[in-house]
Amino acid sequence: MVETDNHHHPPPPQVVAPPAAPPNLALLRGPTWTPAEQLHQLQYCINSNPSWPQALLLAFQHYIVNLGTTVLIASTIVPRMGGNHGDKARVIQVLLFMSGINTLLQTLIGSRLPVVMGASFAYTLPLLSIINDYTDEAFASEHDRFVRGIRTIQGSLIVSSFVNIILGYGRAWGELTRFFSPIVVVPVVCLVGLGLFARGFPLLGNCVEIGLPMLILLVISQQYLKRIHSRANLILERFALLFCIGIIWAFAAILTVSGAYNNVKTATKQSCRTDRSFLMSSAPWIKIPYPFQWGTPIFRASHVFGMIGAALVSSAESTGTFFAAARLSGATAPPVHVLSRSIGLQGVGMLLEGLFGSLVGTTASVENVGLLGLTHIGSRRVVQISTAFMIFFSIFGKFGAFFASIPLPIFAAIYCILLGIVAASGITFIQFANNNSMRNIYVLGVTLFLGLSIPQYFAINTTYDGHGPVRTNARWFNDILNTIFSSPATVAIIVGTVLDNTLEAKHVNDRGVPWWEPFQHSKGDVRTEEFYSYPLRLHGYMPTRFL
Repeated sequence: MVETDNHHHPPPPQVVAPPAAPPNLALLRGPTWTPAEQLHQLQYCINSNPSWPQALLLAFQHYIVNLGTTVLIASTIVPRMGGNHGDKARVIQVLLFMSGINTLLQTLIGSRLPVVMGASFAYTLPLLSIINDYTDEAFASEHDRFVRGIRTIQGSLIVSSFVNIILGYGRAWGELTRFFSPIVVVPVVCLVGLGLFARGFPLLGNCVEIGLPMLILLVISQQYLKRIHSRANLILERFALLFCIGIIWAFAAILTVSGAYNNVKTATKQSCRTDRSFLMSSAPWIKIPYPFQWGTPIFRASHVFGMIGAALVSSAESTGTFFAAARLSGATAPPVHVLSRSIGLQGVGMLLEGLFGSLVGTTASVENVGLLGLTHIGSRRVVQISTAFMIFFSIFGKFGAFFASIPLPIFAAIYCILLGIVAASGITFIQFANNNSMRNIYVLGVTLFLGLSIPQYFAINTTYDGHGPVRTNARWFNDILNTIFSSPATVAIIVGTVLDNTLEAKHVNDRGVPWWEPFQHSKGDVRTEEFYSYPLRLHGYMPTRFL
């Protein structure tokens, strides 16, 4: 027999348990919040409506907020054109009338968002070019120079409006927004609000004794006093703005009649006194704006190109404002076809403004969108009712002039809060992307900084008569570039879109593209039809490209 060897098998390897995952310290320290596509703290969202008495008061607030920018633009531009107080009153009437018409159109067949279409500062540089061209010419009177200037503005608005019409209804603008992601929307919406900082405390500082009390009183009454009682919460949260305006306006009137501003500088009198607008004495009792009321439009190619730049800027700023309005009204992000038809309709509104002799074109009002967040009411009907106030006070001039005499520092105090709310709403879009991605941090940081820094450079280097840093022999070319790069939102769209789509763009999850894509299409989200469909079954008569 053969003796076999004893085989000793090595012991089986011991399986080492993986180390336990470290505890999630965030969960231990407090709750976390999941991304929310709609804000849940609104009292009324886009399709819900407050009672009619409340809706009327809220609509009047929207009219007052829009009035501030309208008066500021007219008070700045009309005197430089050679216009008198009567001309300024008529210009304000036309601006309000067109604001009412365009707002009604946008809420019915445009964006369908609760957005007020107000006068835009983007047209300032092209206007200054027109003013400069007529400064050295001889006219029988300054009023004749004003009329010639506004007729030239009419012609420029009419021709440049077709750029927006083609970009919008041709769907080119909507195709551009397909390159957007939450990483692009964040800086665009932020800079729509922050880019208007000059209308905040710098304007308030022109009359601190009125503006600062307004700012403090509004914060205390709207945020702190409302917590005293449930009824106070309802009233002050929604209507504190009207109460504060009335109190501070009365305080300014007392200072005026008591002689507090008798021995101060002219600029201080202009900002602080309640009787320096001269609108009550110069506004007509009844005046209905009508086409070509200033005369036949004048068409000059050099001014048309400059106005085209302003039209593009107003479209870019409106786009950012639409995203903020959707957020603050409880709607989902506007899809591509809605943005296209909105910009196209904005071009139609610009055409009407040229026909009726408006001073500037309109854009989506950032301040009024901030009012949605301040009052927690994003009702579309409220904004539609506000158009009745705009049209009524534009026709009955004396009544409109009464409210237009509110000192501008009071409006500036309001804008300090409203513009900040819009900027903060832009930050909320970051929740749909990866906050911890270094790539996203880079794109956001560079876009935000350049969006503020480049327009500030252009503003610092722009002379009083509108000559910006770009100074070639072609004035129209200068106006286009100086206007585009003076807009923070426009710079943010350019820089953000380029960086986000060229720098590691394949990381779609980090960029938030999976969340964003459904809102790009009309059928991508079931809520799109609810928020953005045409009223009264008008969609049955519209081409499918606009639905």
